[in-house]
Amino acid sequence: MGDPQVLPGYCLLLPDPVMPHLNAMPSGAQAAFLADMARLGQAVLELTGALRINYAMFGNLEPALHAHVFPRFDSEPEALRAAHPWSYDWSRARPFDAVADGALLEALRRRMGG
Repeated sequence: MGDPQVLPGYCLLLPDPVMPHLNAMPSGAQAAFLADMARLGQAVLELTGALRINYAMFGNLEPALHAHVFPRFDSEPEALRAAHPWSYDWSRARPFDAVADGALLEALRRRMGG
C-alpha cells in the first residue's frame, strides 16, 4: 500500500525482479504485470467501495517499474474529483499505518494470493 495514503486504499504494484521499465520485460512478463495491475485495481475497487480506479505508470523520477493504483470516490472534494491524484497535497496526506490499514492490506493480500 502507498505511503502516504493520499486516497484511502492507494496502492503500488512492483514487479519481481525489479525492472527499469515495462518495455525491458519479456512480453509474457509484461502481460502478467499488466494483468496483476488490473487484478489489484479490481480488488481495491471492491474492497474500498470506490467509484473507479485510476492507474499510472511513469518511471521518469524512479527508474524502476511501478504502477500506481488510485481508488477514486464520490466523497472527494468537488474541486479534486476529476483531477489527477497529484493535485492533492501529498504532504498533508495520512501516512500508511499498519494498524489502521491492516485489515485492508490483509484483504488485498488474500485477493492477490499472497
